[in-house]
Amino acid sequence: MILASLLFAVLAAALHVYIFSMESLTWTRPATWKRFGVASQADAETTRPMAYNQGFYNLFLAVGAFTGSGLVAFAGHGSLQEVAGWTLVFSSCGSMFLAAAVLAFTGRKYLRAAAIQGALPLLAVVLGLAAVLS
Repeated sequence: MILASLLFAVLAAALHVYIFSMESLTWTRPATWKRFGVASQADAETTRPMAYNQGFYNLFLAVGAFTGSGLVAFAGHGSLQEVAGWTLVFSSCGSMFLAAAVLAFTGRKYLRAAAIQGALPLLAVVLGLAAVLS
């Protein structure tokens, strides 16, 4: 279960790096802002600072999940490194999942995006908890 949890954490992190790239690097490209439901180029320009900031939140969560996964993968059982790794995995992936839950409750039109954003980190947390508690 540890390997599966870490795999889902890494996949969730990779997805959040992709989201970072869209929000912080390519936000004003029509293909990107249309994907996020922005109505026009002018609206994309207006919301650019907010998207830029939001993208970095996603990047920082990804860095936490990547780092935590690496720490757990190369730690001895019961070591402080393993504890630090799981703490990062649970914190980062838990935050990813909770952000997806908030998105889901924002409106029906966001359910698909919330499911995409939240499924991988949820699996990472559930399988990680099962591994740690067994």
